[in-house]
Amino acid sequence: MELTITLVIILLTTLISLTAMNNEKIINDLIFWPPMIQKRKQYYRFVTSGFLHADFGHLAFNMITLYFFGRVMEDFFITHIGKIGYLLFYLAGIAVSEIPSYIKNRNNYHYRSLGASGAVTAILFSFILLAPWETLYVFFFPVPAIIFAVLYIGYTIYMNNKGGDYINHSAHLWGAIYGIVFTLVMQPGVLPHFVQQLLHPHFNF
Repeated sequence: MELTITLVIILLTTLISLTAMNNEKIINDLIFWPPMIQKRKQYYRFVTSGFLHADFGHLAFNMITLYFFGRVMEDFFITHIGKIGYLLFYLAGIAVSEIPSYIKNRNNYHYRSLGASGAVTAILFSFILLAPWETLYVFFFPVPAIIFAVLYIGYTIYMNNKGGDYINHSAHLWGAIYGIVFTLVMQPGVLPHFVQQLLHPHFNF
């Protein structure tokens, strides 16, 4: 098996996440904690938090999603910005998706967040731009990618406004936006391709 950037990210994230699950100090040192960034200038937390996960289920969901879509999108991004560019796109996805949460909670010592969801969502939505009618399996149920995207964005906005759980829905939303915007800026030709694809729906159920 070729050691791709995507696979390296998965292996490194899995190793750090599993180690941190049994080590509270690692979690405290690396987790996204806005006041520590605000007061102590620990800006690295914008990125290191993406290599931590709350539990095995959280880790598995993100890494499986990254495995299936990251492999495809890695080839696409390497064509335009190279391997380092793709890696930076992923790392920036973690950081950018956390910026709204940082602004809102920079003085809130009770707020913490972790996980690669922002970057993974960025890759997923970049993929949807290229193949809007591709079939995604959501809990084993087939859904066209563009339908999933609309439902996902709607649900994320609703839950972000509602609050009350421990999921950083804001990171999911801004990760998706980042993935779309970055892809279109990097390759403007993706937009007419996306529109053309939308006008010619096809299903692969």
